[in-house]
Amino acid sequence: MNHRYTIIVVGLAALLCFPSVGFAQSLGSAGSFAILAGTTVTNTGTLTLVQGSVGVSPGTGITGLPPGQPFSGSIHDNDGVAAQAQTDLTTAYDALVAMTCGTDLTGQDLGGMTLTPGVYCFTSSAGLTGILTLDGQSNPDAVFVFQIGTTLTTAMNAFVNETNGLQKTNIYWQVGSSATLGSGTILKGNIVALTSITLNTSAAVEGRALARNGAVTMDNNFVGDATTPTLASTWGMVKMLYR
Repeated sequence: MNHRYTIIVVGLAALLCFPSVGFAQSLGSAGSFAILAGTTVTNTGTLTLVQGSVGVSPGTGITGLPPGQPFSGSIHDNDGVAAQAQTDLTTAYDALVAMTCGTDLTGQDLGGMTLTPGVYCFTSSAGLTGILTLDGQSNPDAVFVFQIGTTLTTAMNAFVNETNGLQKTNIYWQVGSSATLGSGTILKGNIVALTSITLNTSAAVEGRALARNGAVTMDNNFVGDATTPTLASTWGMVKMLYR
């Protein structure tokens, strides 16, 4: 057997299984969306801020935007752009599910933990109460993947803290059913949910909320890249109303 070929194959397998090496799962065209849903997107808060496009496919229904209109991006209500984004989201979701689990955290609350790059899995539900710290170890290509079998639920004012150069875009929350963020939660990264995503009052996603088959429901929230100076300062003032 060609040993050089063997080394290449083994190296590629390691790259796919251990994202801390520098592999970041592509979201394809879904990456241009801050919010993407399968059925509806609903916003009931006048203080909601969204940076990035908002889309629905195959359902039809985006309500409450405006008044909580996108800070940037476009509205795609069951058009070809949203349909392609859902196709790409499905590909990304399946790729995240297929990754090899590095650490099984089933039955443990993420609150109070400090984690290093890798793939973390929960056979059923996952919860976050308090602060979760994700240490990028000064590697700008560091990646975190959380594989969650069923639901992701965060408590009121839960917080994800990224440190040592970690990029929020390299954090993935693959949720086997639905994600619910408690009031005041600040979550970092990409939520990629099979069903629905619910953001309770003043919850924030510094990243993306992407639901394949169900709805994204909001109430005075922020979704997008909070590193943008104008948006970050605006959202900072909004948060002060709740904290």
